[in-house]
Amino acid sequence: MDLNYTPEQEAFRAEVRQFLDDNLPDDIRERVQKRLRHDKDMTQRWQKILYEKGWGASTWPEEFGGPGWNPIEQIIFEEECALAGAPRQLDFGLRMVAPVIMTFGNDEQKKRFLPGILSGEDWWCQGYSEPGSGSDLASLRCSAKREGDHYIVNGQKTWTTLGQHADWIFCLVRTSNEGKPQQGISFLLIDMNDPGIDVKPIIMLDGEHEINEVYFDNVKVPAENLIGEENQAGPTPSFCWAMSAPVWRTSGSGKR
Repeated sequence: MDLNYTPEQEAFRAEVRQFLDDNLPDDIRERVQKRLRHDKDMTQRWQKILYEKGWGASTWPEEFGGPGWNPIEQIIFEEECALAGAPRQLDFGLRMVAPVIMTFGNDEQKKRFLPGILSGEDWWCQGYSEPGSGSDLASLRCSAKREGDHYIVNGQKTWTTLGQHADWIFCLVRTSNEGKPQQGISFLLIDMNDPGIDVKPIIMLDGEHEINEVYFDNVKVPAENLIGEENQAGPTPSFCWAMSAPVWRTSGSGKR
């Protein structure tokens, strides 16, 4: 087995390295190299630069606006970004909710949500964990009851990373209490500006604000924001696969 990179792959590496040298802003590079916390402006600025190059989502297929890179090219890109001191892109949109929308969403949902994720215009956060329901998501209680063309969402999510910045949250919600607890779970996209949503910070030991509690009080969500089938977002193999898009990353040192 030949474990060396091919000349074509090395040429691709040189192209990525040159792009980073020419386009990664100095203030962003310096902040990453000093291991300071990224802010929203910094993350979105870098995403816009990558998006304008056509490199906004290294793991996405060309069909949805990605570069269509193979796994080796994805690894090379991530290695060079880390070495150059580029900030990590926001996983919640690019590598978590986007693959679910690509796999289970309808055409209208793909057209509506994927462009904003790719450009960085829309900031996403994750709504899975709840008080008393972390790894065991079958025990989640945040409910969504169908009323006509909407779901009415009530409950709480916790440990919501960077939720204070989010425009949207993708949530696992309970839409039925019948059958096994793994059943009756649905995947819902919720606008964080909807009335009835309250985000409260959880301040960590270092004094930083990264995680949050999110409360839903009779939040009215259009039924068209349901991804896939109702009651079918539990831990099935196909759904778990879609939520496990590859994330290649090494620790950025700012040195080559």
